[in-house]
Amino acid sequence: MQFTVTDVPERERFEARDETGALAGLVTYQLTGAIIAYTHTEVGAEFEGRGVGSTLARAVLDDARARGRTVVPICPFISEWLGKHPEYDGIVARSTRKVK
Repeated sequence: MQFTVTDVPERERFEARDETGALAGLVTYQLTGAIIAYTHTEVGAEFEGRGVGSTLARAVLDDARARGRTVVPICPFISEWLGKHPEYDGIVARSTRKVK
């Protein structure tokens, strides 16, 4: 199944839709200048296990990279996904605090 991901800035979210136009999932965000914080990822129950979350994650991160944005991964799903995809490390904000 194919999913199309679209930015819907008036709702501060990216939406993934299937071929019929049904909403399969979304990622919400907050944008401040060149910094984008991904706050929540949600996949519809009927679409779970079909790669919607990964499709969304890759699309939003590719979009951030293309626009020269710095990513703040507040959403646990996006944060975990990034841990498995180091190719995006260059656009992700990292803490400079020392961990004790």
